[in-house]
Amino acid sequence: MADVLVIGGGPAGLTAALFAAKNGLEAAVFDTDGTWMHKAHLFNYPGIGSIDGSVYIETLRDQAADFGVERHQGTEVTGVSGDGDGFVVTAGEEDHEADYVVLATGANRDLAESLGCEFDGDVVDVDVTMETSVENAYATGAMVRAEEWQAVISAGDGAAAALNILSEEQGEHYHDFDVPADADEIFGSLVEE
Repeated sequence: MADVLVIGGGPAGLTAALFAAKNGLEAAVFDTDGTWMHKAHLFNYPGIGSIDGSVYIETLRDQAADFGVERHQGTEVTGVSGDGDGFVVTAGEEDHEADYVVLATGANRDLAESLGCEFDGDVVDVDVTMETSVENAYATGAMVRAEEWQAVISAGDGAAAALNILSEEQGEHYHDFDVPADADEIFGSLVEE
């Protein structure tokens, strides 16, 4: 059983999984590789001058894997259910259980609807932490916005969801903040100067 199951491997999903795993939670991502990033080139992502969308996604996948995210690449989720004590995600012929679920399926809102999340018009209704009306279920990116679809916004949504999950787990507000010594400890000689 994982702590967090993330459905979708774009900027929102991979960021949510990365933040969760980096901070000690067991996280898994189900990714069919249908992200719009494969059609994008980023010139407007803060801190990145220019990068092909596919290269960005591969970098983010590697980073998530480096922190222990379990990746189910090419695995489609066919169902998600919750009973108040956790969630069951069905992918292929297997069920996976977790305490939290993060929906990061782009503009496809079918799983949110089947889970019973409330909608505001055509989009999933979330609070500032990206939590839906279903406790411990989060929705991110294009599924919560009618038009504002952008990689950095989606990544921020994933980070907000993960930080709220971490806060819930810690019982107090959690901050993911690192200093240079943290990078030295984690990456050693691989740290960029």
